[in-house]
Amino acid sequence: MSKKVIISVTNDLFSDNRVHKVAQTLHNNGFEILLVGRLLKNSPEIKREYKTKRFRLLFNKSAFFYFEYNLRLFLFLIFAKADVFLSNDLDTLLANFLASKIKTKKLVYDSHELFTEVPELIKRPKIKKVWEKIEKFCLPKVKTSYTVCDSIAEYYFNKYSVKMNVIKNLPFYYEFESPFIKEQNSKKILLYQGAVNIQRGLEEIVDAMKFMKNFELHIIGSGDIMEDLKNEVKDANLGDKVKFFGRISVEELKKFTLKADLGLSLEKNAGLNYYYSLPNKIFDYIQAEVPVLCSDLPEMKNVIKKYNIGEVLLSHNPEELAKQIENIFKDNEKLSLWHKNLVNAKKELCWENQVKLLLSIFK
Repeated sequence: MSKKVIISVTNDLFSDNRVHKVAQTLHNNGFEILLVGRLLKNSPEIKREYKTKRFRLLFNKSAFFYFEYNLRLFLFLIFAKADVFLSNDLDTLLANFLASKIKTKKLVYDSHELFTEVPELIKRPKIKKVWEKIEKFCLPKVKTSYTVCDSIAEYYFNKYSVKMNVIKNLPFYYEFESPFIKEQNSKKILLYQGAVNIQRGLEEIVDAMKFMKNFELHIIGSGDIMEDLKNEVKDANLGDKVKFFGRISVEELKKFTLKADLGLSLEKNAGLNYYYSLPNKIFDYIQAEVPVLCSDLPEMKNVIKKYNIGEVLLSHNPEELAKQIENIFKDNEKLSLWHKNLVNAKKELCWENQVKLLLSIFK
């Protein structure tokens, strides 16, 4: 009889690629999966090979949301039949931890980031302390856990003596017949995909478009500063240079990534969460054989330099950023080398190489 795993997140499941990969991998290897999240007014319909459930909540913001969601999740887990609870990030951990203790079920924790060090909490110290207390209460007692990079694993070991496995947020390996063929003299496409939030360098790259000719910036995703960016684009008359595509499915996203000439990951050093970040978009770019321009932060910089597949950002200043991007495309020899290296890098940096460790954790 197959083991049942209940996986929980606080998002609406639609575009959480890491959680989908974990769920699909476990499903493909004989586990019965139920993925639990929440339903928003604008949540698209989802179709998966495994079962899903989304709570419709009264509150979708602030502390009321987190309290309501964890209460609903706790009550659901208490009465649900399962062998393993998989909690994703700190905002689902308390409900999973308490339910696993009461029902004496196994608990696995996947830390996607340093939750207590996100910019939104750094500016709100009282709320940050609440999350830190939850983390301190639960995490040291969790026997099985994993995270997205070595730096975060080392952070938690130093703080709580917790030994976390590392399962990087890599995409599935895929090949394509030929790169997207653009019309002659067409604009070079710069791509940002992911959360459209503060401290991700988006304001600066939009400003940088004022200084570049024959470039087009594609922004895919949604977030807190989306409307501000759209207003900035409108006010600066950059509508022909900056395109917003909103939140799209994982399948659709791949089509956009393949068309890009340069992938951007321009996060700032806004606290330890960003400092140690290793965004999945970097690996999406690599899998599509797209060179990367990334921030001078340790985890992402190490990947770019190790495989020689792009450049590290010299400055967030819009004029200097524009100059660096233009110089990249003046060096055809360097671009050619990057593309050759990307073909080899994508074979190593793919989800298939993480599956063995993931299955060993659950088996």
